[in-house]
Amino acid sequence: MNLTSSPPGVPASRLEQALANARGEGRAALAAYLPAGYPTLDQSLDALHLLATTADVIEIGLPYTDPLMDGPVIQHAAAQALRAGFRTEHLFTTVRELAAASRTALVVMTYWQPVHHYGPARFAQRLAAAGGAGVIIPDLPVEEATDWLRAAQEHGLDTVFVVAPNTTDQRLTRVCAAASGMIYAPATAGVTGSQGPLHPGLHTFVDRLRTLTHLPIGVGIGVSTPQQAAIVGSYADAVIVGSAFIRAIETSPGPAGALQAALLAQRLADGLRRAVPTAA
Repeated sequence: MNLTSSPPGVPASRLEQALANARGEGRAALAAYLPAGYPTLDQSLDALHLLATTADVIEIGLPYTDPLMDGPVIQHAAAQALRAGFRTEHLFTTVRELAAASRTALVVMTYWQPVHHYGPARFAQRLAAAGGAGVIIPDLPVEEATDWLRAAQEHGLDTVFVVAPNTTDQRLTRVCAAASGMIYAPATAGVTGSQGPLHPGLHTFVDRLRTLTHLPIGVGIGVSTPQQAAIVGSYADAVIVGSAFIRAIETSPGPAGALQAALLAQRLADGLRRAVPTAA
């Protein structure tokens, strides 16, 4: 039985395989997000290594000065990483070190401007060579993504698009056709870091996406507790958590912060194992 979203005969990408492995265990995958270089480069590596022992997918954030989609928690973490001296080259070092120590799928979460400034082809080549599996670029419209998609495909990287519930089916179909690896659906309206309830129409939106694409559906932006993870994990293929890990690190400065993030990852993973799948 082919559990991946790749057509028969086409090898699964590392992201697809990570999601398929979780699906084979009867659960949604856990994707853990943390900005590279936060709170320092060494401490972020410690935390990411620990998260990789539990999470199926690691989303490594590229700190940026104008993170429009991110709320105060991630904005603060990105700013702190930049103050601590983080540069784009450190991203590739981080990916390389994690890839050497873990089989967890490594996906970079970035805005378009840093990629454009670095050069799409060069960025894709460096990321793939370091061991990256793909990229999420939330502010890159599919209509303007030709150069990036060409570079990503050339270097075997997945491109994950973030889609909103108010998007028309026609445009969703176009986005899904260009995407690979998975589709990213927001759990709440607005920016990251929400600690409120999940969007009441989230399950319906995931079901709608399944009529438009064979790709797995990941849900994030507003998932922060094991209880929420269990709910989302009952109908999504991946549950994406970010700001909650940063909050966990902030509760215990120094090395203990990484341990708090790892404990949260274990609680979230337990929640996903308890989730009861619902019909798609």
